[in-house]
Amino acid sequence: MIETRLLRQFVAVAEELHFHRAAERLHMAQPPLSQAIARLEQRLGFTLFVRHSRGVRLTPAGSHLLGTARTTLQHLELGVQQARRIAQGQAGELRIGSLALAGHPALLDGLKRFRKCWPAVQLSLQQASSAQLARLLLEERLELAVLRDVPELDERLHRHLWREEALLLALPSDHPQAAQASVALADCAEQPFVFTPRALGGRYHQHLLDLCRAAGFEPRIVQEAAQLQTVVGLVACGFGVALVPASAAQANAQPGVCFRPLHDVQAPLPLYLAWRAGDGCLARQQLLELLTG
Repeated sequence: MIETRLLRQFVAVAEELHFHRAAERLHMAQPPLSQAIARLEQRLGFTLFVRHSRGVRLTPAGSHLLGTARTTLQHLELGVQQARRIAQGQAGELRIGSLALAGHPALLDGLKRFRKCWPAVQLSLQQASSAQLARLLLEERLELAVLRDVPELDERLHRHLWREEALLLALPSDHPQAAQASVALADCAEQPFVFTPRALGGRYHQHLLDLCRAAGFEPRIVQEAAQLQTVVGLVACGFGVALVPASAAQANAQPGVCFRPLHDVQAPLPLYLAWRAGDGCLARQQLLELLTG
C-alpha cells in the first residue's frame, strides 16, 4: 500500500524535477523529502528518478506512475468533496416511503420545495403499506416514511404526528345510502365489508374494528385487499362497503363508487412521519423541516 502523502510528494518532485523546489512547494525541508522518495522507490522495487547535478528526471517507470498518481489523487479529492456534500445534505440519495402519494398533496408540495432547494439530492420514492414501510426503515432501506402504524415500543424508530384525517365510507354509487349527504356507521351493521389485511397494518386494522364495535356491530368482512386502490375497486364492483381515509378517497376516485362522511364517528386517523433513531442524515432532516415547518 502507498500512502497518499507519498503520492503527493512524488507528484511534486516529478512536476518540479527538483527536490529543493518540490520541498518548498510542500512546505517541508529537502532531506525528509529525499528520504521519502527513496522509501517509495524501495517499497516499489524500481527507480522513479535519475538524479543529476541540476535536479532529477523521471525514468520511464516514473513517467508512467506519474499519470496514475495524478488520477488517483484527483479521484480521491473528488470523492472527498462528494462525501462532504452528502454529509452536508447537499448531495446523495434520500429514500422516502409512503402510503398513497397522490392522496397527500402536502407531501408532494414538500418534495417539490425540497428538489428546488437541493437539486443535487436524488429523491427515491417507494409506496408500500405501513408494516412494510416500518420494516424498510429498520432495514436501513429508507430514511423517511409516511405511515399510519408505527410500533410505539420500538425504540429504534422516531415518529412525529404529521396529519389527522377523516374516515369516510366507500360504497357503490347505486347503494341506497349513496343518496345521503352523510351516513351513520351504525346503519352499516348488515353490510358486507372490504378490509385491508391486519398483517399490513395491525393498529389501523384494529382501529377500524374498534369503530365498528363501538357502533354496535362486528363487521362482516367478505374480502381483503392489500392496497386501498384495490379496496375501492372492489367496492365499485359491488363486493361491499369499506372504511377508507379521506386521502385514499381523493387518490382513488373512480366510476361506480362514492364516498360519504360518517356523522356518528369522531375518530380522525393519524398520519405519522417516521425515521430511524440515531440517523444523522442531514438531507432527511431538511425534508422534515420543510414538511413540519
